[in-house]
Amino acid sequence: MAGQPDALQSEEMSVSLHGALSIPKTEVSLTMDRSTVFLALVFVLLWNSGFIGAEYGLSHAGPFALLLWRYLALTLILFIVLLLRKRFRWTGWPSAATNMSVGILAHGVWLSCVLLAQDQNVPVGIVALVVALQPLATGAFSGMVTGERTPLQSWIGLLVGFGGVALTVLSRIDFSDSGSVFGYLIPLGSVMAITAASLIQRKTELKQDHKQLPVDLSLFYQSLGTAVVLVIPAVFIENLETQWAAEFIYTMLWLIFAVSLGAYAFMWMLIKRIDATRVASLFYLGPPVTMLMAWIAFGDTLLLMDIIGLVVVLTGVLLTHIKLRKFPAGSTK
Repeated sequence: MAGQPDALQSEEMSVSLHGALSIPKTEVSLTMDRSTVFLALVFVLLWNSGFIGAEYGLSHAGPFALLLWRYLALTLILFIVLLLRKRFRWTGWPSAATNMSVGILAHGVWLSCVLLAQDQNVPVGIVALVVALQPLATGAFSGMVTGERTPLQSWIGLLVGFGGVALTVLSRIDFSDSGSVFGYLIPLGSVMAITAASLIQRKTELKQDHKQLPVDLSLFYQSLGTAVVLVIPAVFIENLETQWAAEFIYTMLWLIFAVSLGAYAFMWMLIKRIDATRVASLFYLGPPVTMLMAWIAFGDTLLLMDIIGLVVVLTGVLLTHIKLRKFPAGSTK
């Protein structure tokens, strides 16, 4: 799922399992071959199917229990893979703690807020729209970490994007119902959490003595930290209540293998073929794709303000990518 951020690194791009992205500005090609287009299509569908899968899972377990089972299984799978490949090693507390902290924010808090919103009957397409603010927020606040001046268009893009989300959310909130208010506002917690994770990761990367972990090992520590933290709310708030029906088991298998591992694998295949910036742009397809999938799966309907909000958010995204041209003094152009 979304959106997403700098928990895993490569020479081109830092990324966490759920979409927090930190991508360098590079020149990109304007064409993709058919196989690359196919990979991109599969990636977008798998990645955003996480919202749909969570909706099915929530009918059998609470948000925290659902995530705990998912990350316990994912941690175990990664541990076994690392052992078989003889790549598992203890990295020391500083490195492990940093990766676990990033994981807790980028996976645990991010997905907990998403699932809590869905549990309050917020349409999944609207949740996806709200969390789409994350790349805008990361871009706007990254200057606080890098020490570089944040371009004006990044701030404008963030404000415009936030305005688009506000249009949609405010038109749907029932202010007489505290559950409705909580449900529609809690996804903002996802935005804040994964933005914080991105900035922490970026700050770590800028340290001169920083040693980059292999992708699979970094993901293991992130997943482990997430699972450990989720034990507390899953046990003490939800009593770990789970209905182990066939639908729940199939949903968990999909979320683990298709979303957490499959979509992630497709993402890295894409990074090897095309510029990381273009891969990151695929995350902006999240809201419209999720809205379409939710309409097919659950019959969710779009309101006029949903469409307007989506257009405004995409406008904010475009603004952040505009490179302002500087003309010489005295130029009339």
